[in-house]
Amino acid sequence: MTPAGLLRRLLRVVGTVAGIVLITFLLVHLAPGDPVLALAGENGDAAYYAFIRQKFGLDRPLSEQLGTYVANVARGDLGRSFVQGRPVAHVVAERVPATLLLTFGALVVSTVAGVVLGTVSARRAGRPGDLAVRAITLSGDVLPAFTLGQLAIVWLAYRAGAFPVQGMTDARRNLTGLAYAGDVAHHLVLPMLVLALGEVPIIARLVRVGLLEALEADYVRTARATGMSELRVLHHALRNVLLPVTTVVGARVGMLFSGAVVVEVLFAWPGLGRLLLDSLQSRDYPVLLGIFLLVSLAVVLANLFTDLAYHRIDPRLRHG
Repeated sequence: MTPAGLLRRLLRVVGTVAGIVLITFLLVHLAPGDPVLALAGENGDAAYYAFIRQKFGLDRPLSEQLGTYVANVARGDLGRSFVQGRPVAHVVAERVPATLLLTFGALVVSTVAGVVLGTVSARRAGRPGDLAVRAITLSGDVLPAFTLGQLAIVWLAYRAGAFPVQGMTDARRNLTGLAYAGDVAHHLVLPMLVLALGEVPIIARLVRVGLLEALEADYVRTARATGMSELRVLHHALRNVLLPVTTVVGARVGMLFSGAVVVEVLFAWPGLGRLLLDSLQSRDYPVLLGIFLLVSLAVVLANLFTDLAYHRIDPRLRHG
């Protein structure tokens, strides 16, 4: 990619983020529910409600609140939480590692599993192996994360006792070092697999269809005619299939976070999804806006990196 092309994409990122800030601010402030009632309760008097509104600047016109918020964000100030009274940046930053661990783990697992299952399905098209893979991927389509999570908790946590039910660590044990990392990994397995399973079908189908088409291409026939091993032929075919897979994986970052909200609540995973639900219930506007801004920025940057990776993988696009 040329420097001019990269600059154009960076400018689009800035414009997109600016639009996101505006839209999320309006959506949060115009949504039903009064943060004053959530903070002060429904039994307060008018004077106390007025004090709360003035304290948090909620008594000012919406346009003025928007101008103040945009100016603060431009300086890197996301405000202070209504509920916790702490800077939003600190509140959100505490939850980011847990969500990154969950979503990145699910992204890796779903991508690897999708490519493997799609390859197996394409290599055994029309045979029992293909039908088994398609049945497995279909279950990921028809069962939502909430249902999968409940099934995993009942069968693998309660009945089998193989995994913890909730949380990120065992609160009864004060672990450090490798023991702590192992405890986190043990707690991570179930929510990560539940979140990943919903993403496997689309990748597996994409790989299957792309590989079936690639294996019938002229260059594959030529490679086989020259005596190239089937493993090397498959490797070359997969390189072409990885182009659309890369695009899909990057575009699924936003979907992974939306699924992570359900999974984190179900498994009491202390990430951004759980914080988002708590902030919605308490009408904590600054924290909500901070989460939306961070996630939106992550999705925009993921799409940018996907675009750059696409150009890196496909030599035909490197000078575009």
